[in-house]
Amino acid sequence: MGQQSLNEWSTEDGGFHPDRCLSFTVRGPWGHFRRIEGNIVKQTYRIIPRTTVAGLLAALAGIERDGYYDLFAPDTSAIAIEPVREIRTINMPMNTLSTASGNLQSLNGRGKISVKLPDPTTLRQQHNYEVLVEPAYRIDISLADEEWYTEVQEMLEAGRSHYIPSLGLSEYLAEIEYHGEFSVDAGPQHESVAVDSAVPNAVDDVVLNAGTRCQIEESPAFMKADSGGRTTTGFTTYTYNPDAEPLTVTDVETASVDGRTVVFV
Repeated sequence: MGQQSLNEWSTEDGGFHPDRCLSFTVRGPWGHFRRIEGNIVKQTYRIIPRTTVAGLLAALAGIERDGYYDLFAPDTSAIAIEPVREIRTINMPMNTLSTASGNLQSLNGRGKISVKLPDPTTLRQQHNYEVLVEPAYRIDISLADEEWYTEVQEMLEAGRSHYIPSLGLSEYLAEIEYHGEFSVDAGPQHESVAVDSAVPNAVDDVVLNAGTRCQIEESPAFMKADSGGRTTTGFTTYTYNPDAEPLTVTDVETASVDGRTVVFV
């Protein structure tokens, strides 16, 4: 599809700042966005990573694997993420089969098409997964490519998806509620502003109010495809309230969407 750019409201940082966006809530009974750090317990990010949102929308629009990274690059897309339900986790033991090359067996090995799957006769391995309980996030998304923007909008409006949406793991199916298309206006310019979304890359600008919980995590934000597969090219450090309440920030460029104050990245 062609690269026809949407209108933007101007800023000095050279990033992509749209004048309109699509807004939806993604939720499910379970979620797991595996942290890249190695650990005996497979931990999860609390805020759905930006790369996961990009993959979710690519699956919705039917874009092939590794074929959407430029579409969601920092200068061609903008995403705001708001937790709308208290963030809770539990540890859940799961039995898994090894996917190491030595533990895979071929199906239809003599045919033209061969599929390798884990050997079901091998012993299971038990891992503890940290799992999100009833996660829900409101997502505001805009793309510079107007044709793909329209494609995503039509799929959201119709309640359809090329591939089944999930929250991290394929078995954690997701429900998507489309709220509509909204204008994106410059947000409040006061010294202190209450922000509804998670706040990206502004840890030092968050005001710690009494009685307000605040947590921080760094997660993948941008990716590219190369000969070795896919590589993370950028990270975002999110500050958020695990109770799904606003955070007060200072000196942060905010946007106003549907009566809410958010920060795009």
